[in-house]
This record gives sequence, structure tokens and C-alpha cells, in this order.
Amino acid sequence: MVALLVLLAGVGYALVWLVLSAFGVVGSAPIARVVSVALLVLGIGVLVRAVVWLRRIAVPGQQLVEAARRIESGDYSTRVPVRGPSQLRAVARAINSMSARLEADEVKRRSVLADVAHELRTPLTIIRGQAEGIADGVYPAQPEQMAPILGATRTMEKLVDDLRTFALAEAGSLRLEREPVDVAVLVHETVAAFRPAAATAGVSLVEDVPADTPPVEGDPARLSSVVANLVSNALRHTAEAGVVRVSARSTGGGIEITVADSGEGIPADLLPRVFDRFVKGRWSPGSGLGLAIVRDVVEAHGGTVSIESVVGEGTTVHVRLPSGPPASIA
Repeated sequence: MVALLVLLAGVGYALVWLVLSAFGVVGSAPIARVVSVALLVLGIGVLVRAVVWLRRIAVPGQQLVEAARRIESGDYSTRVPVRGPSQLRAVARAINSMSARLEADEVKRRSVLADVAHELRTPLTIIRGQAEGIADGVYPAQPEQMAPILGATRTMEKLVDDLRTFALAEAGSLRLEREPVDVAVLVHETVAAFRPAAATAGVSLVEDVPADTPPVEGDPARLSSVVANLVSNALRHTAEAGVVRVSARSTGGGIEITVADSGEGIPADLLPRVFDRFVKGRWSPGSGLGLAIVRDVVEAHGGTVSIESVVGEGTTVHVRLPSGPPASIA
């Protein structure tokens, strides 16, 4: 700032001297006056050019400052014109990109809150209705009257756990307790837990994992939740007398776990979005977080997940996991 003031003072002094010299107030030689006039004209041109350049900077700069203030106050729809010198254009593009990202995040946040409120409403309604009925003496406090309350509580607990896992994954803070995981044991134990539900639904639950399938390096609890989510989805959408098959095989660089069902299938317009949060079919009773969590957990292990489905024929989900830890943590 001091240097700029000194420069302006010097320029002002030079212009004053040139004006005085041009009109003969100082200096008397004709050649000196001609030179002074020429330098005065040149100086005025440079000054005008400088003023124009400063205006080009000042207007976009003021717009950038105003945009920053509006974004700071929460107006994420703010955008600024991309103009001015290259540096200011770069800053304007960065501000526009930032505000667009913040606006998208805000829309996403509001959507999540609305979805969570919607998912919590049903179990809370059940709990309140049953509890009020028992408190008013309409229902006796017997196990069959308490069962809906316990079921709704478990639904809420599952939703809260899913939301926590999803939030950790989105923040990049999903921690994995890695150890060698026996895939055959993992699949067998998870499938065994769902056999009563499959029997009740009249669905055949089949496992097909060779005993010599090599282990994977991963978090056994997280991987168990992956298989459990996929089996639960498959059973939910498979009619009586249908089949759900859970298999695993060794691939070139790891293990592929497959869950296939002969159920209703997924509509073609929904299939590309099934791994997004809160996306589910029209009549699906789930929260819409299951497959999103499967994707996040599998990717946290360095793996990939894919899905294929035909309406009326069934759905197959492929989970591919590396046989060892990712290179970044090896």
C-alpha cells in the first residue's frame, strides 16, 4: 500500500512537471517543450488506460466480495459473472463451483432429513399406538401386545445403525477392523441366521461355497452385514417356492460373492439408481439404505459391487473383494 502511494505521488509529480514544462512555466528550450507535450500526452493516455484497467478489476472484484458475503450468509444459489483478468475469472469460476457444490449438499441434506423423518414415522406410530392402548387399558400388557413395540424398536435401531454407517462412509471415516476372513464360514453363518425366515416365507435358501475358497482381508462384521443385507433383500422380494442362492468363488485377484434370487426383479428405470441412498421400489418395505451401505462397505474394502436384474425373473448381485488388503494399507 505504501509503495502504491509513493508510485502515485511520483506519477502526480511527473505530470505536474510535464504540464508546467509544456506551457513554458519551467524550462525554455523549444525541444524541451515538445518533449514535455509528447510525454504529457503519453502520460495522460497511460493514466486513462490505468483507470480503465482499474475499473475492470474493481467491478468484478466487488462482485466477488459481494458473492462471498451472500454465500457466507447461506445463499448458495449465488453465482458471479466470469469476466475480468484471467486471475479474477479463475476466482469467479472457483466461487461458482463452490456455491454449486454447497447448494447441492444443502439439497442433499434436506432430502436426507425428510427421508429419515419419513422412515421413522411408521415405527414411532406403532410404538405410540400400542403404548397408548396399553396405558389406557385397551390392551393388556401381554407379550402379544408388546411384540409390535419391540418390532418397531428394532426397526428404528436398524435404521439408526444404517444411518451411522452411511454417514461415516460419506465422511470417509468408516473404520475397518481388518483380519483374515474365511469366506465359507462367513457365508455359512450369515445364511444360517436367515434360514428360519426363509422357511417361514417358503423360499429355498441355498449356499454354494467351496471349502477351499481362500480368505479375504477385511472386517468380518462389516462383510457379514453386506451378505446379510443382500440375503435380506433377496428374501423380501422372492415369492413362495422361489430360490435364493448365495455362492462364492475365487477369481484372478480375489473373491466374488454372489447373491441371486428368482424373485420379482427390479424395473429397468430403477436399476441404475439402486445403490443410491433411500432409493427403493414403490412397494418395498425397506429403508432404501441397504444397497447404499453394501456399496460403501465393499468399496471401503477396495472391492466393487454390481447388479443385474430382469423383471419377473430375478436379481443377481456380485460383490468382488481383493484377496489381500489394498496397496495403501498393505
